[in-house]
Amino acid sequence: MTEPTPVPDHAGGGADTAAARSTSVPVTARDQGGPANGHVHDYVRRRGLSLATAEPAAGADQRTADEIEAGIVALWQAFGQRRDQELRDRLVLHYAPLVKYVAGRVGTGLPSHVEVSDLIQSGIFGLVDAIEKFEPERGLKFETYAMQRIRGAILDDLRAQDWVPRSVRSRARDVERALERLEAKLQRTATDAELASELELSVEELRELFAQLQMTSVIALDDLIGAGPAQASLAETLPDDRAEDPVAALVDRDSRRQLAEAVERLSERDRVVVTLYYFENLTLAEIGKVLGVTESRVCQLHTRAVLRLRTKLTEQN
Repeated sequence: MTEPTPVPDHAGGGADTAAARSTSVPVTARDQGGPANGHVHDYVRRRGLSLATAEPAAGADQRTADEIEAGIVALWQAFGQRRDQELRDRLVLHYAPLVKYVAGRVGTGLPSHVEVSDLIQSGIFGLVDAIEKFEPERGLKFETYAMQRIRGAILDDLRAQDWVPRSVRSRARDVERALERLEAKLQRTATDAELASELELSVEELRELFAQLQMTSVIALDDLIGAGPAQASLAETLPDDRAEDPVAALVDRDSRRQLAEAVERLSERDRVVVTLYYFENLTLAEIGKVLGVTESRVCQLHTRAVLRLRTKLTEQN
């Protein structure tokens, strides 16, 4: 079972953009080993291109920064004129490290079960969309524009995977903030009445809200618990109601063995009565015909056999 991922709003994109301006983000094709480029390689292969064809910066380490910049400007000009798919793929490969950077920033505030590689995969589609819609003639910096599109694509994909409505997520955050304020002020755990007053709700409305928020209180079954050699996933600690109880199975097996031994020590006629009645499912009248006695006599034999078995089992215990 997978945990739902609470997703921040698009409005926060400016923080990442500002961070990108103050942080040196390498966007050359030197980083060929990172996860972002791995997804780009898959993208290029799906397009039927070879890496040699899609590689825009062969020998980039030997070029000067001005030469690289001039090459990218020329690539943008050519793409603007021809809208060629091969040129677009070259731009995707060149700006792939930008996807890795944005995915890392977004993934910082997400649960541990969310893989950064999945965010990068979503961000690649945002990068492609940014390249398709970017207009260099406006004089804007592509990295600033692309980061917003990449981040938006990642968040949209995360929201698509979350079954909890955004309104419920928002209410959950309101409750968490109210609890933090109350506990900081009261220096103790707040009661339901105090929390309801803080949220301007009645106690009944608060409890209805708690019922709605239950769907957000889930965890991933592959999360590890414990420490050291005893560490295990949560899924391994959940009881299986359909599994056989080993203790009950052992007790049942031992009881069957004792009963079989007790039946073997009965007289021949008592043993026949028990066998026909409990294992062959014959009626007392049918057993009487087999033994050539009346049904009442079979009833007496059955009662005697049961009493003897009970006595023998009691002695063994």
